Amino acid sequence: MNKPQAWYKQFWPWFLIILPLCAVFASVNLMLLAVENKDSLVSEDYYKDGKAINMDLRKIKHAKQLGLQFELHLTQDELTLTQHGGEPYTAALNVSFYHPTLQEKDFAEVATADGNQVYHIALNSPLQGSWEVRLEGFDGTWRIQKRLELKDNQQYWLN
Repeated sequence: MNKPQAWYKQFWPWFLIILPLCAVFASVNLMLLAVENKDSLVSEDYYKDGKAINMDLRKIKHAKQLGLQFELHLTQDELTLTQHGGEPYTAALNVSFYHPTLQEKDFAEVATADGNQVYHIALNSPLQGSWEVRLEGFDGTWRIQKRLELKDNQQYWLN
């Protein structure tokens, strides 16, 4: 008479053990992934951010009252800003670029005008895709911001 095989030598017990183990492994892996890659878009202090938004709206309204308008021209390695509306602004500009999803790509530059009142910013790498562009006077009294879909050798109007 044949002796039955030990359970650990059969296929079905191992198949039934492997399925839950795969689920546990996947769960632990996803948990570690979620903990390591925290969402940087969620704010901790909503009230403070709300007050800052109201201040921003006043700056944007002030820029419209001044009639400020800038032309942004983008090439592979340089970005130029030329003023076309409002009183000539000769001070430095705070220029900020915010990526919609990746905070580590955000950057800001202080640009000064040349003799022709054109602001130049050298770029380390080409800018392409969706960006929130923010121009602010060096004194911080006005702000222009706009979401742009940036491409090489294109001109954009910020007003």
